[in-house]
Amino acid sequence: MLNRIILMGRLVADPELRQTQSGVSVASFRIAVDRNYQSKDTGERQADFISCVAWRQTGEFISRYFQKGRMIALEGSLQTRNYEDKTGAKRTAYEVIVDQAYFADSKPAGGQTSAGATPFPTQPPQFEEPQRGNSLSVGDFGSFEEIDTDDGDLPF
Repeated sequence: MLNRIILMGRLVADPELRQTQSGVSVASFRIAVDRNYQSKDTGERQADFISCVAWRQTGEFISRYFQKGRMIALEGSLQTRNYEDKTGAKRTAYEVIVDQAYFADSKPAGGQTSAGATPFPTQPPQFEEPQRGNSLSVGDFGSFEEIDTDDGDLPF
């Protein structure tokens, strides 16, 4: 059997990060996911609003880098819960337990992040291009050693 769900949508509100009594992080949030159906009368697209829960580092990551309106792609599984509401009526809740979350849009304007979050880097990391020359010495290869073989056979 398989219980796997992949969704992409926009956060309806900022994620809510809480801690269990044992100190485990859990983030709760909802996303709006467009349907393929478009109303012929009004031309409006319809959306589903899906409750999601992310535990531990995944929840902390989502809480830190995603805010209301951000596009998010996620992978997880569908879970149901039965409970009684305030009036005593029995209800069933459907929610996605998130295993992985991905950025699905570009960096927000101005580098805005949630409170206390580290902003995205403004520049990609710079790497030095190796020097090009006519010959290389053993020192150019870091900790590699030169293998001296008089007969031309490799030692392995």
